[in-house]
Amino acid sequence: MNLSIIRKKTEIKLILPGLILAFAVAVVSKGLALIFPSLGGATIAILLGIVLGNTLFKQKSLAQGTKFAESRLLEYSVVLLGFTVTFQTIQQMGFKGLIYVLLMMTTVIFSAYLIGRKLGFNEKMALMMAGGNAVCGSSAIGAIAPAIDADDEEKGQIITLVNLLGTVMMLTLPFLGLSLFGSNLLRKSALLGGTLQSVGQVVAGASLLDAETVDYSMLFKITRIIFLVIVVFAFEKKVQSSSPQVASVKKKKIPIPWYVLGFLIFCVLNSFVTLPAIFNESAHFISTWFETTALAAIGLRLDFRKFIKEGPRFLIYGLSVGAFQTIAAILFISLLHI
Repeated sequence: MNLSIIRKKTEIKLILPGLILAFAVAVVSKGLALIFPSLGGATIAILLGIVLGNTLFKQKSLAQGTKFAESRLLEYSVVLLGFTVTFQTIQQMGFKGLIYVLLMMTTVIFSAYLIGRKLGFNEKMALMMAGGNAVCGSSAIGAIAPAIDADDEEKGQIITLVNLLGTVMMLTLPFLGLSLFGSNLLRKSALLGGTLQSVGQVVAGASLLDAETVDYSMLFKITRIIFLVIVVFAFEKKVQSSSPQVASVKKKKIPIPWYVLGFLIFCVLNSFVTLPAIFNESAHFISTWFETTALAAIGLRLDFRKFIKEGPRFLIYGLSVGAFQTIAAILFISLLHI
């Protein structure tokens, strides 16, 4: 038997237990949502996942499958989102929306970097924290780390911190947005899509409100992701200027993430070609199941022990950046009259 086929089968076997568990939690959550419609399947999935992941299902054998569900299924969901969005939808974000994203990214990068340096974190950790919060969480950190020759342990610490911060914001910002902006769809979407760290957290947070908020929040989020290349390039140049030895590190091209390109392609197609209704309906149905399964996986993977392990300095750093980020978002939304 071909060696690559054997590897593939082994990989599938490792993924299946965690993936099946995440899907099972999603199915139960969808069922419970019929009894508790005010909560919704997405909210129940992540909360149920958190409870189960910290009690009954802490086995290492589940990690690979839940990681696959958290990352890959959300990426596929973003691609399918392109079938439900057109340029006419994006236009509603408007020029003010673009200015808002640029202001937020710039503010978060500088504040996260300066706060980190004040708290005694080294330059590379501060840059990874800045990029993770400003762009797209773990994905941004993963792209920035090799460009600035960051230490693996430091990278892991910052990924943990950004994910923990993002989880706290994911569970609180939707309700803050609802209380501040009420039924204003664009403002709530700007708050969530302009601040939350990862794609999963944006989807999860917006799902606590409604499906329309998910769509519009993702427009703000994807706009941030498109600027990843520029952020990585700028950070690389900054570290090279202060540490010449980093210049010798083999350069790696950082493309726009594939799922963003997929989203844009399908969005263009949907904008200029009248597709049969079955495309939109099927994409929405599959995307919803992918989202719910991924949110269940996010809950299952959240380890409360990591909150304690990282220590008070990390806690202060995370809360400071999160608070600054939230205040800046509310301020810019008000000033720009989004």
